[in-house]
Amino acid sequence: MTHLPNSVHGRDIRYLLHPVTNARAHEKHGPLVIARGEGVRVFDETGKDYIEGLAGLWSVALGFSEERLVDAAHRQMQRLPYMHLFASKGHEPSVLLAEKLIEMTPEGLDRVHFTNSGSEANDTVVKMIWFYNNAIGRPEKKKFIGRVKGYHGITVAAGSLTGIPANHKGFDLPLDFVRHVSTPHYWRFGQDGETEDQFSDRLADELEQTILAEGSETVAAFIGEPLMGAGGVIVPPTGYWDKVQAVCRKHGVLIVADEVINGFGRTGKMFACETYDIRPDVLVLSKQLTSSYQPLAAIVFSDAIYQGIADGSEAFGTFAHGYTTSGHPVATAVGLECVSIIEERDLVTHAAKMGEILRAGLSKYSDHPFVGEVRGTGLIAAIEFVSDKATKAGFDSVGLASSAVVAASQRHGLILRVAGDAVCFCPPMII
Repeated sequence: MTHLPNSVHGRDIRYLLHPVTNARAHEKHGPLVIARGEGVRVFDETGKDYIEGLAGLWSVALGFSEERLVDAAHRQMQRLPYMHLFASKGHEPSVLLAEKLIEMTPEGLDRVHFTNSGSEANDTVVKMIWFYNNAIGRPEKKKFIGRVKGYHGITVAAGSLTGIPANHKGFDLPLDFVRHVSTPHYWRFGQDGETEDQFSDRLADELEQTILAEGSETVAAFIGEPLMGAGGVIVPPTGYWDKVQAVCRKHGVLIVADEVINGFGRTGKMFACETYDIRPDVLVLSKQLTSSYQPLAAIVFSDAIYQGIADGSEAFGTFAHGYTTSGHPVATAVGLECVSIIEERDLVTHAAKMGEILRAGLSKYSDHPFVGEVRGTGLIAAIEFVSDKATKAGFDSVGLASSAVVAASQRHGLILRVAGDAVCFCPPMII
C-alpha cells in the first residue's frame, strides 16, 4: 500500500517509533489507524468496524464508549485536574479508591500505593521489597523468582521479571537479581503418564530447589500471574498454586500476585486470587481498573510490609520513590467509577457466562489438524496451533499459523493477538 507523506499513515511512519513492533516492517505496511470506538467495536479511518477481541491490550473492560467514565474524568478535571501525593499531599479520589480496593481485595492486604502502569507497579514492587528488607535488617534478601513465559512489564526491573525472550533480546535483560522457573503449562510440558497434580508437584519441587540453590536468605519474593496472559493464556494446573504457596511460606519468600490482566472479573471472579485460592503478600492491579480510559495501577500489600517500609522511611528520612502522576486525581476518579460500574452491573458474573460461550465456540475447532489446545478461564481464552497434533510440535517459524489467523481475522473485522503459536481472546467484559 502506498502511504501519502502528508496522510496520517505517512506521518506515522515518518515520526513514530511504535512499541512492540518491527519498525522496518512498519515502514512498509504502515499502521491500522483507529478513529473511534463504540461498545466492543473500534472503527478505522475508512469507517470499517472491528470487534476488539483483546479489549485493547487485555484492558478495556467497559468497552470504548462508557459515558460514565468520560463524565467522571470531566468532573474531576473541572474540580482538581492535577495534584501529586508527594510529601504528605493528598486528594479525595486517591483516598476513596484506595479504601475501596482494600475493601474488595483478598483479606490481608491493607495498604495501597498508586503508579501509572503495570510495568511501573512491578518495578516499584521490586524497590519496595528491597527497601522493606533493608529496613528490617535483611539486606541480603533481594532475589526474585519469576517464570518462563510470565509477563510483568517492560521497565528494566519489570522486564527482568518477565520471562518472555522477545522482551529480553537486545536489551541486556534480565538483570541478575531474577531467576526463572518452568512455565506451569501441563498440556505443553507434562511428561508421559504424569497427572496434573504430579506435574504441579514437580514444578513446586523445582521452585524449592531453586530457592535452596540460591539460599533462602537471599530470595525475597516469587512473582506470578495467577493465570498467565501475554505468555499465551496459560491456565495453572491442578494443585499448582497451593503447592507453590506452601514452598514460599516454608522458606520465608513473599508471594506477589500480578493481576494486571486477571483482575476485576477476567477469570470469572472479581480477582483471580479467589479463582485459584491465592493468599498474596502483594497484589498488583491495572488495566481494567480504569478500563484503560486513564493510565493507573495499584499495588495492594500487607500491613507487615507497610510497617517495615514506614519504619525505613523514618530511619532513612523518607520513602524516596514515586512518580509525578502517582495517584493522579483524574485517573483515580475514573478508577473509582469503573469499579462501581463493574459491581453495579455484575459484570463479573456476566464475564463468567460469556466465557463459557466463548470456550464452547472455540472448542468446535478442537478436531482441526492444526489445533493443539483450546484453553481459558472466565472471559479469557486461547487456541494454540501445532504442525503435528500427535507430537504437539509447533512450527519451524514460531507464530506462522497464529500470525496468519490474526491477519485473516483482522481482514474480517476481528482484532486478536498472537502469543507464540497461540491466538489470544480477551474481549471487553460487556460483550
